[in-house]
Amino acid sequence: MLDRSGVAEMLEQAISSSGPARQLSPRAVLLGILLSIATSKVAHLSAAYRCLCDLPVIDQVRLGVVRHTRDGLKTASYRQFEHSFTVMMAPIDPSPVPSFRGVAPTKRAGHLAKRRAGVETGTKEAMLVELIDALLEASVPEARRGRRCLAVDWTDHESWARPKDKLSQEISADPDAAWGHAKRNAPGAKDGVFWGYYAQVAVIAPEEGAKPDPELICRVVVKSASIEPADEMSGLLERMAASGAGPSDVLADCGYSFKTGFSRRLRSIGAEPVMDLHPFDRGPKGTFEGAVCANGSLYCPCVPDRLLALGPLVRGAPAEVVAAHDCSCGELERYRFAPLSRADEEGYERVMCPAAAGKLRCPLVEASLSLSFAHPSVTDPPVTPPRCCRQRSITVPPNVNDKTRQKHPYPSPVHRRSYARRTAAERAYARLADPAGEGVRRGWCRLFGTAKNTLMYSLAAVVHNLRLLESRERQDLAEARRSTPAASRPRRRRRRRHEQQQPPAAPAPDDSPTVPG
Repeated sequence: MLDRSGVAEMLEQAISSSGPARQLSPRAVLLGILLSIATSKVAHLSAAYRCLCDLPVIDQVRLGVVRHTRDGLKTASYRQFEHSFTVMMAPIDPSPVPSFRGVAPTKRAGHLAKRRAGVETGTKEAMLVELIDALLEASVPEARRGRRCLAVDWTDHESWARPKDKLSQEISADPDAAWGHAKRNAPGAKDGVFWGYYAQVAVIAPEEGAKPDPELICRVVVKSASIEPADEMSGLLERMAASGAGPSDVLADCGYSFKTGFSRRLRSIGAEPVMDLHPFDRGPKGTFEGAVCANGSLYCPCVPDRLLALGPLVRGAPAEVVAAHDCSCGELERYRFAPLSRADEEGYERVMCPAAAGKLRCPLVEASLSLSFAHPSVTDPPVTPPRCCRQRSITVPPNVNDKTRQKHPYPSPVHRRSYARRTAAERAYARLADPAGEGVRRGWCRLFGTAKNTLMYSLAAVVHNLRLLESRERQDLAEARRSTPAASRPRRRRRRRHEQQQPPAAPAPDDSPTVPG
C-alpha cells in the first residue's frame, strides 16, 4: 500500500541531502508506525522501532534496519529512528514565524521574514494534505474511487499535553491544541470540554438502495479545536471536487447544517446535501412571493400550521407513531411546491404551484377542482392572492432557503431513510476507539503539533481500512465456500464373501467300527 501511494518517494524528494547520512528511509519509518498501530494499538515511536526490530532479519536488511559492516550486522538505534522521523516531518510540518534574538530587526526585514515564513508554511501544509490524501486513497480499492457518497462527522481528539496554567503563566507543550467542546451521546456520559483537536473523517457510505459495502475512510482532517470544523470540511470537499473525485451525496448532522454557507458550498460543487436540521432552523422561516419557507422547501400559503410543526421522529418510536408521522408527512408533501428543473449554474431553479401540479384542490386554480376529494382542499384561499398563487410557476433565487435546502424534503420518510446512512461515520469512530481495533484515545499518540497528529490519525485510518478489507475478504471466501456444493463421496459398498471364498468346513468325526486286517 505504501508503494502504491507513492508517499515514500514524495518524502525522499522533499528531504534535503544535507546532514549526516540516514540509515532508515521514510518508507521504513512509516511501515514501523503502521505495524505499531496494527499490533501494539499505539502510535508511539518506541513501539514502532520495536516492531521493526521484531521483523525477520531478511526483512530488516531489505528495509535498512540492519546493514552489513566490517564487524557484522549492525542494527539501527532508536536515536537513529527518531532522527529519521524528525527529518521526514520537516518538509510537511509548518514551522512558526522565526523570532529574532539579540539585535532587533528593521521593519522591512521583519516583514520580509514573516512573508517568507508564510509562503513556506503554506507550501508545507499543501504537501501534508497531498501526502495524507495519497495515503488514504491507496487504501481504498480501485472500484470504490471517483464519485461516491460520503458521511462526514467530527469528534474530539485529546492531546497528550496539558493546557497552560493561568496562575503560573506556563505555556502548554502543545501550542497548536486548544479548548473544545465534546458532546457525549453514550448513556450516562456528560458533555464537557477537552484540550486538543477536532478530528474529522469522510467515510464512504452506500448509495441509496445499494448493497452495503465496507465503510472505508477516504479523507481525514485534524485541526485545532479553535478552528471551525464545518469550514475545514467544506474546503476538503471542494478540493476533492477539483481533483475529479467529488462526492455525490454528503450526509451531515446539524453541527454542519447550522453553519451558514455549508449547504451552498456543497451545491456549488455538484454534491447533494442530506442533513439533519438544528432545532433553531426547523419550521417556517419567512415567505417568498407569498410561499412559506420551511425546512428548506416552499409550501402553499394555506398549509396548516400543524403540518409545518412536524419534526423528526424520536429514536425508538413505536410503529403506530411512525405510521402517523409518515401519514402527516405525506399530507405535507401535497402542499409543497413541485420542482420543475434542477438549479442552474447560478443556483436559480423553477418550482410549480402544488394546485397547478395536481397535488391539491384550490379554488384559485379551476383545473384542480376536478381532482378527487382524496386530495387536500384549500377552503379559505387568500383574498388578495400573492404572486405564487397568480402564476403557474415561480423562479427561486439561491438565497432562498440557502441554509436548509437539501436533496429530500425534511422530515419525510425518504429523508429519514437516506439520512440513516450517516451512521457509517459513527461506526468508523467506534472502530477507531475500540481497544480491539486501533485503540485511538488520549495517550495513544504522544506527539505534539497539528502535522504529527494528522499523520498518526491518518495512519490509524489506513489500518482501519485494511482491517475492514481483510474482514470482507474472509467473509466472501466463507460465503463462496458455503454456496459451493460439497463434492459427493463415492458410496462405500459392503463387501460380501462368496461361498467359494469361504474356508472349507472341518470333516465330521467317523464313528464306524474298525475292522481288523
